[in-house]
Amino acid sequence: MKIVFAGTPDFAVPSLLAADARHEVVAVYTQPDRPAGRGRSLTASPVKQMAVERGLTVHQPERLKGAEVLDTLRALEPDLMIVVAYGLLLPQAVLDIPTHGCWNVHASLLPRWRGAAPIQRAIQAGDAETGVCLMQMEKGLDTGPVLLRQTTPITPEDTGGRLHDRLATLGAQVLADGLGLLRAGMKLGPALQPEVGVTYAHKLDKAEARLDWSQPARVLADTVRAFDPWPVAEAEVAGERLRIHAATALPLAHGRSPGSVLFAGRNGIDIACGDGALRLQRVQRAGGRAIDVADFLNARSDLRGAGA
Repeated sequence: MKIVFAGTPDFAVPSLLAADARHEVVAVYTQPDRPAGRGRSLTASPVKQMAVERGLTVHQPERLKGAEVLDTLRALEPDLMIVVAYGLLLPQAVLDIPTHGCWNVHASLLPRWRGAAPIQRAIQAGDAETGVCLMQMEKGLDTGPVLLRQTTPITPEDTGGRLHDRLATLGAQVLADGLGLLRAGMKLGPALQPEVGVTYAHKLDKAEARLDWSQPARVLADTVRAFDPWPVAEAEVAGERLRIHAATALPLAHGRSPGSVLFAGRNGIDIACGDGALRLQRVQRAGGRAIDVADFLNARSDLRGAGA
């Protein structure tokens, strides 16, 4: 079977390895090299790096449009195209080329959280579970029928980073299952997505990272977890802007103005919220690194104790 793989970030790498487990990937499509790091030097995507390591042919068009791009893809005579966090929309002309169409590995339980940031939005919304779907692609944004799905609980310890890694592995497993069925000649029964329950996971914006202390503590705690490791929540604490890497919601009745420091000790800094309190446990000062609150209080001894 001739497979064309399209993907860009770390999330797509396990799926690339699953697709090429039998050396069937004839080409890899990924985003063009982009400036990265302090030196802003051109850097290959994680998918390109893995593809080069495995000796796979790599294509990096700016868009999947134009006669030359389409002719190159047609010449590959793909049986299937697999798309995982590629970052470019596939026009109908591309969807029509592979014999079995195009499959997409998407990190949510569709139709919930279609779009760019399903992992973080699921945590931020306080969802109890999420998962991955293997979807038959069509022209709409994540609207195609679902071929296979797997679920996983979202635990109180899950951050955006931890859940990302787990779903990347789960996505590769679901893809491997689908490919196994296709190779065996078994038809995957596509399930149309219901019209009820559609939500959109809009792209993350750094402006969202600023915590609003008037919100409930539970909402803020979910935001902190969702935005770790990027863009990282931040807030004003006792006159200082801090990035918040870890925090816990406390069902605490306090009667204080949102943003007030209720208590500061080795276990954390408790901040009054619109409902309850948020206990900050790991923070980062401007220009510094992430540290535990106990270390932060060594520099801000003025905060120690209650009602600071």
